[in-house]
Amino acid sequence: MGKSFFEKLAESPAKALDKTIAESEYVAKEIANQRPVKSAKNFWHILGPGLTTGASDDDPSGIGTYSQTGARYGFQLLWLSIFTFPLMATVQEMCARIGLVTGRGLAANIRAHFPRWVLYSCTILLFIANTFNIGANLGAMAKAAQLLYPQIGFGVLVVGITLFCLLLQIFSTYKKYARILKWLALVLLSYILSTLLIKGLDWGAVGKHLVTPSITFSKDQIILICAILGTTISPYLFFWQTSQEVEEEILAGKTNIKSRQSETSDQEITDMRADVWSGMFLSNVVMFFIITACAATLNATGITNIATASDAAAALRPLAGDAAYLLFAVGIIGTGLLAVPVLAGSASYAISESFGWREGLNKKLSQAYSFYGVIMISMLIGLGLNFIGLDPIKALIYSAVANGLVAPVVLVLIVLISANKKIMGSRVNGKTTTVLGWAITIFMIIAGLATIYSLF
Repeated sequence: MGKSFFEKLAESPAKALDKTIAESEYVAKEIANQRPVKSAKNFWHILGPGLTTGASDDDPSGIGTYSQTGARYGFQLLWLSIFTFPLMATVQEMCARIGLVTGRGLAANIRAHFPRWVLYSCTILLFIANTFNIGANLGAMAKAAQLLYPQIGFGVLVVGITLFCLLLQIFSTYKKYARILKWLALVLLSYILSTLLIKGLDWGAVGKHLVTPSITFSKDQIILICAILGTTISPYLFFWQTSQEVEEEILAGKTNIKSRQSETSDQEITDMRADVWSGMFLSNVVMFFIITACAATLNATGITNIATASDAAAALRPLAGDAAYLLFAVGIIGTGLLAVPVLAGSASYAISESFGWREGLNKKLSQAYSFYGVIMISMLIGLGLNFIGLDPIKALIYSAVANGLVAPVVLVLIVLISANKKIMGSRVNGKTTTVLGWAITIFMIIAGLATIYSLF
């Protein structure tokens, strides 16, 4: 039987990389006894859930937020790209460790250790937030595709993108799906390249604002800062990270809960940390470059009103050239293809684990109807939002409100679980991690309240 379209799509970049490595192996052997190649291959092999989780954080709505930040305030808020890095990495590491040690997803752990009303409230709000975010991202991807192919109608593009994302999740095996997501993460490099193509960029000013925190405390700036915190420390990332660690264990042959709850090795923890911190680092590097690009071009020329990521791409064209414009637009589509399935998948994991349904991308459609049904429902509602006249910015506002309500609650549960020795055994939080976890939780409570207050 011939290879499927998705298999060919998934393996094409891997084949290209493998061919490149094979052709350069002789030279590498002569120069450095193959060590750089081996190190690179080993590191790439370690990367997985952390990389894709971090990359999915830079979704089209996040790109729009970063673009708006750079356009409106120039380099002033660049320091946030450093500030949010250890915060999100610490939270995602706790989530990953919970998945590795307990062998089950975050919602399943909450179900086992906390009242059901807490779990159901979080799950419902997560589904609402993710669905609005899916709708906004699908629309942003279609608008970006129209920048490249203006002759194709918005409706055709948004429906086509939705169907492609659904087929990707439902009919590809987890192994192939994880490989596709891993390679899609590399599309984020387009934002680094588009920024480096800008001529005359004042790197001195960039460096100054990167290390010098500055806030004007205006209402608009507070909303933007809260939006950045909401898109970097977001509930869907918590649920996705934990569930993907479980999926990776199943892929490694630990197909039952007992085998997954066996002692987690030091090497597994080391690999997980390398994966998580690398993924979060990539996410924040991309935030830095998007803010920098929009500050150096849009803000510098008086363009301060950027509503969406596609607006930013279109505005970049006359200022930074066709190459930067194309890279920015392609990045919107690529990150959307990565983030939309993650948004739908995280909601489905949460709901399925909450009710004890069979779940997991490792299962075929016929083995987990409810799990895939939730994915389809969230995607179709998100698609429908683009045809009822709902403004994508309003969709993101509703999503921000839901996230502002649920994120602090879920963070409290994450810290309580990961700091509980009865649950985590020897892999319990260290004192520093627990203290930082509570500090992040308090910070997100303040940010969530500020977001909701400023919007209403």
